[in-house]
Amino acid sequence: MACESFKVRGFRSDDLNRVMEINFECLPENYSSFFYLDLYRRFPKTFLVAEADGDLQGYVMCRIERGLSKLKSLRPVRQCHVVSIAVRGQHRRKGIATKLMQTAMNNGKEEYNTSECYLEVRVGNEPAIKLYEKLAFSKVKRNFGYYMDGEDAWVMAAPIDDHN
Repeated sequence: MACESFKVRGFRSDDLNRVMEINFECLPENYSSFFYLDLYRRFPKTFLVAEADGDLQGYVMCRIERGLSKLKSLRPVRQCHVVSIAVRGQHRRKGIATKLMQTAMNNGKEEYNTSECYLEVRVGNEPAIKLYEKLAFSKVKRNFGYYMDGEDAWVMAAPIDDHN
């Protein structure tokens, strides 16, 4: 779908309550305010929000990690780990999640020298899996019983090239 007018910008601490509301509304996994603020403090360039209709409608937050590549023969790499992404229901399929992901991945590469991105996604979340596949992610592993409710997760990873 063509995107309507929205703006992606960096998270600010005064966005915290709204981001937590979006997380609670959209996802069963919820976090403490400390968790959000700690990620923001450590990795501010990959914690982004999307504004539309005069309010925040989505966010993405990532952690930068050193680890073994999920894509290329287990060599050491810097990775952008998408911890959480959510877009409110009425603003889905407008390009917001795509832009949040692209911007976070680009910022991960530019600001933190990451070469790949990975995330966990519920195996039953087909719309999200399709979005990630469009962004060059591939399924690399299945984590059985990953979520608190027992659902499995796909670990999906993508090289970070230019995602503009």
